[in-house]
Amino acid sequence: QVQLVESGGGLVQAGGSLRLSCAASGGTFSRFGMGWFRQAPGKEREFVGGIRRSGSINYADSVKGRFTISRDNAKNTVYLQMNSLKPEDTAVYYCAARNNDWGIYAYWGQGTQVTVSS
Repeated sequence: QVQLVESGGGLVQAGGSLRLSCAASGGTFSRFGMGWFRQAPGKEREFVGGIRRSGSINYADSVKGRFTISRDNAKNTVYLQMNSLKPEDTAVYYCAARNNDWGIYAYWGQGTQVTVSS
């Protein structure tokens, strides 16, 4: 059973930074494609960015140049470094894993709240 646990959320002022972590257990982490998603109140969940097993990364346009995804396979952890945060980044952030680089994300964490004040 794959489990994902996010941490690092909190309250930050606009322009500030946060780093989210997602620790995985129950599977071979290096074989997972990993993704970050977010859901703001009253909105649908949206893709933030993903990192493939090869290490290649893609981002949503809304976060390009501000957010950075990385992974540490030795620690079974994926990170989301968020800089220059804006109030519109306020959301619950979720990490997700899939068994390849193109399929659905089958495993999800419980989410961590990020609130950006203006």
